[in-house]
Order: sequence, then C-alpha cells, then structure tokens
Amino acid sequence: MDEKTAKLRELGEQAVLGGGKQRIEEQHERGKLTARERLDLLVDADSFVETDRFVVHQSYNFDMQKNRILGDGVVTGHGKIGGRPVFVFAHDFTVFGGSVGEAFAQKVCKIMDQAMRVGAPIIGLNDSGGARIQEGVSGLGGFAEMFYRNVMASGVVPQISVIMGPCAGGAVYSPAITDFVIMVDKKSYMFVTGPSVVKSVLNETVSFEDLGGAAVHSQITGVSHFLAPDEESALDLVRQLLSYLPSNNLEDPPIVETGDPPDRIVESLSSIVPSDPYKTYDMKEVVKGIVDVGTFLEVHAHWAQNIIVGFARMAGQPVGIIANQPLHSAGALDGNASLKAARFIRFLDAFGLPIICLVDIPGFLPGKDQEHSGIIRHGAKLLYAYCDATVPKLTVIIRKAYGGAYDALGSKHIRTDFNFAWPTAEIAVMGPEAAVEILYRKEIAEAPDPSAVRKKLTSEYRELFSNPYIAAERGYIDDVIEPSHTRLRLIQALEATRDKRELRPPRKHGNMPQ
Repeated sequence: MDEKTAKLRELGEQAVLGGGKQRIEEQHERGKLTARERLDLLVDADSFVETDRFVVHQSYNFDMQKNRILGDGVVTGHGKIGGRPVFVFAHDFTVFGGSVGEAFAQKVCKIMDQAMRVGAPIIGLNDSGGARIQEGVSGLGGFAEMFYRNVMASGVVPQISVIMGPCAGGAVYSPAITDFVIMVDKKSYMFVTGPSVVKSVLNETVSFEDLGGAAVHSQITGVSHFLAPDEESALDLVRQLLSYLPSNNLEDPPIVETGDPPDRIVESLSSIVPSDPYKTYDMKEVVKGIVDVGTFLEVHAHWAQNIIVGFARMAGQPVGIIANQPLHSAGALDGNASLKAARFIRFLDAFGLPIICLVDIPGFLPGKDQEHSGIIRHGAKLLYAYCDATVPKLTVIIRKAYGGAYDALGSKHIRTDFNFAWPTAEIAVMGPEAAVEILYRKEIAEAPDPSAVRKKLTSEYRELFSNPYIAAERGYIDDVIEPSHTRLRLIQALEATRDKRELRPPRKHGNMPQ
C-alpha cells in the first residue's frame, strides 16, 4: 500500500468515527444510534454512497480552529430505498452536538440541489442542538439556505424529516416545511425556545418532553405526522411512506400487485352503519374493508381524530383516503380537522395521488371556542384545497352530509369526478331534528304531546328530504350503491379517471385563505 492510499484510508476511518469513540458510546448510552447506523437501517443494503466526508468547518474562532472534525457534524449522500434513488442527510450528534454551521449547511444544500435535479426524495435525519453559536451569522445563513431549498423542493420531490433527538430554535422550521415529520417517542423534541428561556422569560418550569416532546407534537400541535416507539420503527415508517409515493411530481405513483381481487365484495359493510342515527361506528373499519388488505397507512393518527387521513392501495394503485370519524366529535369538522385534511389534499394533488373521501358529517363543529379559534379561516382552507385539486376525486356519502360540510367534503359542486351514496345517506341543509324545530316550531308548541309530534315530523322529514335519491335525481350523486360493492365501484372509477386532465385559468398561483 502506497503512502497516499494509506493516508486516504486513515482519513476515511477518522470520518466514520465522527466525534470519536467516547462520543459514540455516549450516544449509545442515551439509547440513540449514530448517524451512520441510522443510514444503514434506512437505505437498502450496501446502497449508501457518502459525499463530502472530508469537509470541515471554516470558522475562524480560535477554539474551533483546534477542532476541525471531518464531515462537520452531518453525513450526506445518496442510496436506494425499495430499489429507488433517494438523497439523505443525517445529523451527527457526536460532532459539536450536531449543531449547524456554514460548512454543515452547504453539505445539506448540495444534497438537496442534487435531489431536485434528478427528481428523487429528500430525507433528513435530525439530531441537532441548533445553530452553532461559534459561527454566528454564518450558521444562521445556513439555515436560511436550507429553508429556501425546502420551499423550492415543495411539490417537486417528497421531503421527509425524522426527528431523532433535539431540534430547537430555527432548526425546527426546515422539518416543518417538509411534507412529513416523524418523531421518536421519549427521544425527540422540537421547540423554538427551550425550557431555560421559558423559565427566565415567563418564570414557568416545564420539561423538554412537556414543552415539545413527540407526544405533544403528535397529539396537540399536529407538527408531527407519525409517532414512532423507537428509531428503528421511525426509519421503517420512512420506507413504508415512500412505497406509496412517486419519486417526483412528474412520475406516476408506483403500482404494486397486492393480490387482493378488485371485485372483492365486502359483505360486512352492509351492516356496519347502525340503524339508529345517533349510534356511532368506527370509520376505519370501512376504510380497511374497501382498500387492498393491509395497505392502509394512517397519517396524523393522534391529532384531530375526528377526521382520518392516510395512504392506501386499491387494485395496487396508491390513493389518499379522507374520512370522517364518527367516534370522535360525531365526525364534525373543527379547525384542526380542516387543516389536517386540507394539507393532505394539497400533498396528494402535488404528487398525483387520487383522493377518496368517505363522508359521515353532521356539519362544522359549533361553539364560541371554534369561532374564536378561526374555524371560518380553517374551513376555507379545506374548501380551497378540494376546489384547487386536479387529481381524480371520488366521494362516497356513508351516512350524514349536512350543511356547508356537505359542500366542503368532496361534493359534486366542487368538481369531484364520481360521487356515490349508500342507501343510508342523509343529505340536507341540516339534521332532521334541527330542521323540524325551525320549520314546525308552532305546530310542536301547540301540540298536546310535543315529543310525539316532534318524533313523527322528524321521521317524515328524514324520509322525504334527507334520503340520497333526491340528490341523485339532480345528478349530484352519480349512483346510490350497495355498501358491499363500494370497493368495486371505487376501483372502476379510478380506472375511468386514470388519464384525467383538467385545465385551469392561467395564473402565477392562487392565494390560500390565511
């Protein structure tokens, strides 16, 4: 071995060690993997190719000059997931706590630029203390360069962020711009200002977990789309998620043979909706019944649970599912549910995935709290997203579709392609009970037995005005179908709309409601 080759190997070994064996051991003691161990689990075996492993920081800080570690705290490169190219970066917490400096940011930006040029997903594994204080404005500028690229890549290639440790300060905004955020329970957290700042400014004592832990962002804020029990599960979620997505906005989503017959009749759906309109049922059972067996991947499972969103396959084709969940708030839309569905629709439309909406909604959630929290603004976002989407849009009304929520959730009037209804569907301005109280207030008040009259009128109203055949007479419903045939009819509709083209007025872009 000549001297130059020996030197190259020595440098390569130094780069692999990052901050050194002691720091690696400390990372393992925290129950966390190193950057390279994570990448080995993420990409296909022997497919990762590292880039810029000899890059070091360019800081003039005297103390920093004495500590120039190869790689500068981030491992970057490309590999394959499921045989398809991806570009990846992984923060190395063993080097300066994974803090972001100028050279670090340049490495990440180079990877993002390459991903956009070739049309491949960008995956970031975040484990960082934030901006590198010793580098001052250079580190802050590095964040801004990454933010800009996140925005430029939005809707062009899928972007997935996995939070596997701290993510604080300005560092939180890059993952927040990406399409999906995955957090690891009890190991990761995100916040703009940490507990010490909260204590000094507000005199409020709060733990890292309570301030910005994975549970907080999965259940309360909605920042995190997936909550993983451990790092291995988080990385497996990335692989699952990518299996539904095209590599870029110009490709078709990948079709996979699932072995589930397209004409499978689902008899269990015929009895899933209770005869009593006040009783609930689990809409996830409807979803799982109509999609290819075992293919439903729920997004935001712990946030805004009154609406369900997620990916699935139908006859092997990836689709996006949006469905009311009667088990939570009777499936009514509130501000968070509207935001959740709207952003998911925008993603599906950007990457060419059909939208399937399963409707059972009594309306928008009423009340002072909802009005004051901006349900008008948030509901408008949902309407905007649905109207703006040009991918195939299919709707099935399962039970209730009342008021403005009927319009917002995939009605024919906002240009959905196929609209079906079950015989149990009720489509009206409002529920029969409320309608009867308004229309027959005098008759009820003057009746000897108001309760009996109210019940009789409600039953008559439901039969005459709330059934799906009135909407079908006007062409607002394409067909009233047997519940057991829902899967077949949706797959037939997907086939019919596969080559859909929809022209829109020329414009730079629309203006989403605030």
